[in-house]
Amino acid sequence: MENEFLSKFKDNAAVRTWSEKLQSERGDSLAEGYISELQDFTRVNVVQNDLQELRDIWASWDEEIKQLFYQSYGDISYLLDIRVDKHLFRVIVQFWNSAYKCFTFGEVDLVPTMEEYTTLLRCPKIQVRKIYARVFSGQTFIKKLMSISGMNKPWVTARIQQKGDSKCIFWENLLDLILTHPDERKRVDIFTLSIYGLVIFPTALRHVDEAVIDLFDRLEKGITPVPAILAETFRSLSSYRKTGEGRFIGCAQLLMVWFYGHFWKVDKVSYRVFSKVYSPLKEEAAIQRREDISEEKWMETLQNLKEGDIEWKAYWMVPDKIMYRCGKFDWVPLLVIWGATGYTPLIALRQYKSSQFIPATYGFAQCEFSFKDAHYKKKVRELSDAWKQTCWMKRVAVGSMVTPNYDGWFKKRVNDNIPRPSLENARPMVEQLQVAHQNWKL
Repeated sequence: MENEFLSKFKDNAAVRTWSEKLQSERGDSLAEGYISELQDFTRVNVVQNDLQELRDIWASWDEEIKQLFYQSYGDISYLLDIRVDKHLFRVIVQFWNSAYKCFTFGEVDLVPTMEEYTTLLRCPKIQVRKIYARVFSGQTFIKKLMSISGMNKPWVTARIQQKGDSKCIFWENLLDLILTHPDERKRVDIFTLSIYGLVIFPTALRHVDEAVIDLFDRLEKGITPVPAILAETFRSLSSYRKTGEGRFIGCAQLLMVWFYGHFWKVDKVSYRVFSKVYSPLKEEAAIQRREDISEEKWMETLQNLKEGDIEWKAYWMVPDKIMYRCGKFDWVPLLVIWGATGYTPLIALRQYKSSQFIPATYGFAQCEFSFKDAHYKKKVRELSDAWKQTCWMKRVAVGSMVTPNYDGWFKKRVNDNIPRPSLENARPMVEQLQVAHQNWKL
């Protein structure tokens, strides 16, 4: 049954023994002699939808309507005010390590995690083990859009457009409903659907894709959108690194907030982060950051990043247990609304304030597929079933932040064409960005 889940909890030592043994027997995601197919430089288009109309609508709502929104959908409205530094974003993409599904900046691996994104969204209805799996039916799309909008079939059918291989609805049609619909709850739902389609999954500019509507319809059943958000981010990054170009269709705003959470030093963490009403997205939206730092300066800085430059645990994150694998997979599989990928939080345990050991990554580079591949429906069922058997690690930090053999493994590991440190420019991040740090309002 859908609500039957099996969770296994293991301590840090047991997971470490399992992971290091598996890596010793099978090797890593890439083997010695691997020749990368990735481009030396990725030209990513970071063009965003114009969100001013959504901001104006949000500003016009009274506190009662906003509370209705928060209770159902969490903090995603603050994404409307998160600015994307295009210079920084284009540089970050260059450090995406497709073989290990993480960013490798200089001497460190970092990756957005399920736990971090769940903390940022603060959606009270999310059930972390209920993953989204897309249902493929054109008729279902029409019925779900009718249910969300409260409009009849002729109205919906007349406004469905074809964009490439997918159906979608024009944003202006949704805007009209938000402004004129007599049902307050429907206005909130359609407003939220617009954020999901224009900000979180911006597939086609000024349009909301049918796959986004399918996911949104499932939110009321408690499914978590986080795996799909992460999966689209990872899939897009890997795809553009391979082709050398493309428009980013993941949630750039969330990735920016995650990045800033790890890339400045926080001297003191206020106790307000432990409050139930504290919102990291709200706080980030209020911060004015410089956007005039050149891509060359960002590249030089991140290319020579040291462990001491990292705020390993984001200041807004309260570490707990860690989901590290599902079912028969040695990692966490992630279903996106257009395909699937995966990641392993074991590659960045220091983000949880836990001791870092060698992660199991064998076969990781081949874990992606799209809904255009053969037998994809069978693969979707396998991934969905895997989420019914989740494995969790109890977090513990003892002694050194890394195990004795980890550094040797990291230095010998075969990576997938990422910028390597430049010894002659290896200065601390604080020194590299001294001017920027003086102007950031932390």
